[in-house]
Amino acid sequence: MNLLYETDRLISIIYNWMQGFCKSYGISDITLLFFIMLIVGILILAFVSVNTLLLVLAERKVSAWIQDRLGPMRVGPQGILQTVADAVKLLQKEDIVPIRADKLIHLLAPIIVFVPAIMVYAVISWSPGICAVDLNLGILYIFALGGIGTIGIILAGWSSGNKWSLLGGMRSGAQIISYEIPLLLSIIGVVMISGTFSLKTLIESQKNMWFIGYQPLGFLIFLIAGIAEVNRAPFDLPEAESELVAGFHTEYSGMKFALFFLAEYANMFVLAVLVTTLFLGGWNGIPGIPIIFPPIIWFLAKVYFIIFLIMWFRWTYPRIRVDQLMGFGWKFLVPLSFLNIAITGIVISIRG
Repeated sequence: MNLLYETDRLISIIYNWMQGFCKSYGISDITLLFFIMLIVGILILAFVSVNTLLLVLAERKVSAWIQDRLGPMRVGPQGILQTVADAVKLLQKEDIVPIRADKLIHLLAPIIVFVPAIMVYAVISWSPGICAVDLNLGILYIFALGGIGTIGIILAGWSSGNKWSLLGGMRSGAQIISYEIPLLLSIIGVVMISGTFSLKTLIESQKNMWFIGYQPLGFLIFLIAGIAEVNRAPFDLPEAESELVAGFHTEYSGMKFALFFLAEYANMFVLAVLVTTLFLGGWNGIPGIPIIFPPIIWFLAKVYFIIFLIMWFRWTYPRIRVDQLMGFGWKFLVPLSFLNIAITGIVISIRG
């Protein structure tokens, strides 16, 4: 248990041992750094893959619970191996490309969507000593990579040679651009209070008080806009199957479709991480209560609670129309975001 609390010291010991081992065999520090980056990349990819399998199963079970059903029950005890079977099936499916599709862009689009979603995990601060890279501009890094994924979605719809896919891609571009504005504006209050863009420093500044206590309006705006950003119901207009068959990924099969699926759940996890980091104290425990669990347990508990709320929203609220979606973002969330910034500035000025 002590090692879980002293992760900084443990990682430092491991790194120093590896550095000494490399020097004894004449291996350069650059080579060591490359291998460390490779190992971290493999660990992140493995976590995203396994976490996606668990989240898909959890979503099926949560939806079944809300709808008074059992959910998957046939594959494995209580259906726990259902998503593993689905993954094997996707790996075996034939890759079908439409005749009228732009084959190169059709291939690149899911990669452009998936790779930025994985790169974001490099700056996540899981606990005081577990963070691959602590960037001073970590928040901006995450939002910059999120914008790249939008390009991939638009390219997927355009390259498919399918008007329904094209409409889904265009809808996604319009939706993400619209909701990215209130999403970014909602975190300005947090940045004004903490004075930093570093995720780790943000968490450390919430040791005595979580920022949700100072920014309840910012929290609500960020959560709502974030759900729209990751194309989750009731804001999943780009995938509106009642209108667009399956949206921008209609013409994708096999592993290409799986990459879109992985990116969606990877982004949902990142959204929950950002909510936890910005407003819920990250790996800090509840202020005023003695620490019982290791920081990473606190962090993951908060993250998965937010994911549960996002799933609950999906299976509770109906999908809204595209005009209602755009109007809600521009006419409601954006003005509220500016109001939140103004209130925060006034309070900070009064307090001096």
